[in-house]
Amino acid sequence: MLGDAVLRTPCDPVTAFDAELRGLVADLMDTLLGADGRAGVAAPQIGVAARVFVFSAGGQIGHMVNPTVVVGEERQGGDEGCLSLPGLYFPTPRAQTCTAHGFDQHGEPVVVEGTGFLARALQHEADHLDGRLYIDLLKGDARRQALRAVRAAPWATSGG
Repeated sequence: MLGDAVLRTPCDPVTAFDAELRGLVADLMDTLLGADGRAGVAAPQIGVAARVFVFSAGGQIGHMVNPTVVVGEERQGGDEGCLSLPGLYFPTPRAQTCTAHGFDQHGEPVVVEGTGFLARALQHEADHLDGRLYIDLLKGDARRQALRAVRAAPWATSGG
């Protein structure tokens, strides 16, 4: 949840593609698929400061280790939410297209190209690995509304 320092700290790169990593990917996938409507989960959301996320968006399900994301010029609008800020959704600008490069849990290279919702999910999860939340992208009135909603949320902590 927002307020936990792991959500605001850049994650460490994964250096060992071992059973521990495979267990982390399995835990993330269980969390992702454990409830309807989830598009992705990043390791810091379950308290692990590792550069790993899973996703289920745009008809694709997968995971990425040590990802880098390259975004296109065209922008998209649309609401975004996050498991770390439950119940809140705000219009968040994102690139319409992106390409994510990384590795799978066995160390094999992976490239995922996304448009629309998949692109949004990949960018959102990659941001978690750098200590950013979607509300950090908001500007003006949307940002003010989001910060008010966070302060008023029943799950808010003094650190949030």
